[in-house]
Amino acid sequence: MVKPVTNLSLLPDLGGASLELLEAAGFSDAETLAKTGVDALTQELSRANAILKITAEAPTRERIAAWIASAREMVGMSEEDYPDESAPTNYEVSPRVVRMLASAPFAIPLPAQALIERNLGVGDIPPALLLNRYSGELDARGEDRIPSSKQGRTALPATNVQLAEPDTARLELDIARLKTTEVLGGAPRVSTPKDEPVNERLALLRGPLPETNRGRSPKSRFYVRGVLHTHPIGLAMGAVVTLLLLFVLPVSVVSAALLLLSGEVPGTFGWVPKWLLVFPLALPVLALAYLIWGLNGSCRICGQKQFVPKMCLKNSKAHRIPGLGYIIPVSLHMLLFKWFRCTYCGTPVRLKK
Repeated sequence: MVKPVTNLSLLPDLGGASLELLEAAGFSDAETLAKTGVDALTQELSRANAILKITAEAPTRERIAAWIASAREMVGMSEEDYPDESAPTNYEVSPRVVRMLASAPFAIPLPAQALIERNLGVGDIPPALLLNRYSGELDARGEDRIPSSKQGRTALPATNVQLAEPDTARLELDIARLKTTEVLGGAPRVSTPKDEPVNERLALLRGPLPETNRGRSPKSRFYVRGVLHTHPIGLAMGAVVTLLLLFVLPVSVVSAALLLLSGEVPGTFGWVPKWLLVFPLALPVLALAYLIWGLNGSCRICGQKQFVPKMCLKNSKAHRIPGLGYIIPVSLHMLLFKWFRCTYCGTPVRLKK
C-alpha cells in the first residue's frame, strides 16, 4: 500500500509565511492539519502569530477552512472522521461558574496515612478540570469521599507512599561542641577596598553612568540602555563598514558598467566621468574591512552576528524598516543612539558607558 503524500507545501493557497505559522503552531503535516477543527485552529494560529509576529495579520477563518478541506482531501479523510469543531470554552470568565467556585467547599489533600492504608497511587486520584480550556457543556460535581484503588492493578511489594521514620539523632544539638569566633581566631570578614572596583565594574556592565542619561527622557531613543558591550568600538566600526559596503556595492556595479560603455561607445557615453573608478577600487578595501569588523560584530548576550543575513525568526522587538530588512536599521541605531536591540534575542546592548 502506497502511503499518501502529506507535505503541507503541496496544499494550494498556502504561502511560505502561512506554512511557517502552521509549523510553529505544531501542524507539520497534512494528516495533523486534517484532524483539527476550523475554530480551534483559528484560535491557535492567532495566538501563535500574536507571539511570533510571523505574518502581518493572522489568516482568516475562510482560508483556514480551505486548508483543512484540502488536507482532508489529500489524506483521504471521510466525513465520519471529521473532528468536533467546537472550540474550547473559557469557563473562568462565566459569572455562573465564578459564583459556583465561590460557594464550593475546599478540596482537602489526602493524608499520607490514608494513601498507605488504601494502597493508592497518583493515578488513582481523579484529575481536576481545566476550566479555561474545556470543550462541551460544563458538568462538575464534588464528592466527599476517598478514591479507591483501581481494580486489576498489580500490587507492588512496597506501598506507594511511605512515611519516613523520625531521625532523633538529627534533632539533637551538642552545645558543648559549639565554638565562638574569638576561639576560632577569626573575626567577621570585612570587605577590603579592593572589592569596590569589582562592584563598580559590575554596575557599569549592567547600566550606564548617571551622567550619560542626564536630562534625557527614558522613553526617548537617545536614552542609552542595556548591558555594556565588551568591544563597543569594534561593533561601531562594523556598523560603519557594513553601511558603506551596502552603499558602495551597487554603485560599484553601475560605475563599472558605465566606464566600460564609455570606452566602447565614447560617442554616446563620453559624459561618464573617470572619477567613478573610485567606487570599484574601494569595493575590495571595504570587503576586507567587513571581514575584520563586520563578521565579528555579535550580540553581547546570545552571540548572534548582527551584520550577517540569516534566514530565521527574528525577535519582535528587533529594529526593522520595511524594504530594508534588519541589518541597515540596527547599524543606524548603533551609530545614532549608541545602543541597539539584538535582532535575535531582543536584549538591549549599549556602546557607551
